Parts: sequence; structure tokens; C-alpha cells
Amino acid sequence: MTPPRKIVLAGGSGFLGRTLARHFEKMLDTEVVILARKPDTVTQGRAVAWDGKTLGSWADELDGATALLNLAGRSVNCRYHARNRKQILASRIDSTRVLGEAIRACHHPPAAWLNSSTATIYRHTLGPAHGESGEIGSTPEAKDAFSVQVAREWEQAFDEARVPPGTRKIALRTALVIGTVPGGVYEVLRRLARFGLGGRMASGRQFVSWIHAEDFCRAIDHLLANEDARGIYNLSAPEPVPNAEMMRLLREGAGTPFGLPAPAPLLEIGAFVLRTETELILKSRRVVPARLLEEGFPFHFPTLAAAIADLERGIPGRRLNPAT
Repeated sequence: MTPPRKIVLAGGSGFLGRTLARHFEKMLDTEVVILARKPDTVTQGRAVAWDGKTLGSWADELDGATALLNLAGRSVNCRYHARNRKQILASRIDSTRVLGEAIRACHHPPAAWLNSSTATIYRHTLGPAHGESGEIGSTPEAKDAFSVQVAREWEQAFDEARVPPGTRKIALRTALVIGTVPGGVYEVLRRLARFGLGGRMASGRQFVSWIHAEDFCRAIDHLLANEDARGIYNLSAPEPVPNAEMMRLLREGAGTPFGLPAPAPLLEIGAFVLRTETELILKSRRVVPARLLEEGFPFHFPTLAAAIADLERGIPGRRLNPAT
């Protein structure tokens, strides 16, 4: 009889962690362990306390685990002042470093270590999309110098982490994940559309790379099952869309006939009031999952229209348009 799988999600109390925990818990042969700074807030899986930077008894959970997925990192949805910058960077570097130390101490280390990264690492572009070999760098127009620095140092820490040869290492350059688990970005965007604020943002030409939560989870399954999978993978749908197109589809999905546009100066004011940064909106992230496509991964939702229609069907009490 095949022994049950054990999946450890480090920093798994956020949107992505809850999404993956729900996905894995549907599998009868899989135990889910969540490493969290506040275990009492975890509603899925078995919660274990950790601080994300020092070794402790939590490290025992990795010994004999099937796979480790590191999702830890302070939210970037904030103002990038000095204290927040320090926390954003340290939370990613420290967690990656200490997880590497924990794996090295295992008698039976995990077969796979998947570490979060971000599609923001690629250069702002309105031109051809970036596959995994795409150009990396910042652009003044996108105001993304700090975000690219974080991505570079995050991946460097992962690359430098020395683990046993039997542990595969995979860096996940993840795009915007849209799903209906509470706390996700789709919830925010849909609310904007419903209140008539779902018009194009700035020029509306900047591209948005995204992936349906179901395909995100299925891509993780694919990488865990593929013993040859190593290195960098883009987790994104194959068809990124301009911001104006995304907002139009959101309005259609929410059943809202119009949406006020938000010029760049207004975005700056709004970002200040909401304590966030315009880079999250202004940067053109045009990313495609070249390696997944080469490996024949079948996306259930390759287009944003199909993804939104599916998400809307899953919202309780949603009255759908006949077209959806």
C-alpha cells in the first residue's frame, strides 16, 4: 500500500495557502501541515507554529514529508516606506534560508521544495511576452525597482540554499491568482466593478498576467508529479490581457454596464489613501507559462473570459447573465 502524502505549506495562512490547503484536503491520501506565525487563525490542515526565521520543533514536520511549498512573505499591498521594505524583503529571505537549513537537517528530506517567487521579476513590457528566459529588470515608468530587487534576492536565497540531491528545487514565478477563497484579489476587483469603478486604469494598455486558482493548484500537482521538474516555472495562464480588457470582463461578469476610468494621477491619490503602491497596477506584466506548455500541461481556463465565468458561477447568490 502506498503511504499517504504529507504536504507542508510554510506561510500557508494567506490566500494562496488556504487555496492550496482546500485543494490538497480533497485528496484522501494527503495530510496538510500549515506552518504559520498565528496557528489559531488557520482553518485548514494541521497548524504548527513557526516564526519564519529560526529553527524550532516545526522543522520536524519536514522530515519524511512528500513536499514543501514555501508561500511565506509579508504582503506587498502596502506603502513601500523603509520599515515595510525591510519586512517585505526579510520575510522572504529569512523564511527561505531557514527552510533550507531545516531540509539539510532531515533524515528523510522532502522530495520537492517549491518556493514562491513572482512574475514581477520580468521587465515591464507592452511587447512580446516573457517566458522563463525573459528579460529581468526594472523600468522607471513602472516604478518597480524595489519589487524587482526583492524578487532577485528572494530567488538568490533559494538558489544558494544547499539541500540533499534528492530534493528537487522549483522556483514559482507566480502571476495574479484569481479565485473565490476569501482574501484574494478577485474579491477586490469584483467589488470595484460592482460599484461602478471598474473602468480602465491609467492607459489600460498595461498587461495583466493571471491564473485561475484551479489551474494554479493543478500546476502545483503537475510539478509535484513530474520528477524531472526543476528550476524556474512561470505559473500564469497562456493569455495575459491588457488592463482595459480585464476590467471590461470583470464588469461583464459582475453584471455592471459601466465603469469609471482611473487616470494615473487619480491612481496615485487612491494608492496613497489606501496605503498601497501604483506599481501593482501600472506595471505591464506580460508573462506566459512556456515550460508548462512545452510539457503539455492542459489549462482548464486558458482565457480570462472563461475564468471569470467560472468564478462567477461559484459565488453564492450570484444571478448570472444568460451569456455566462
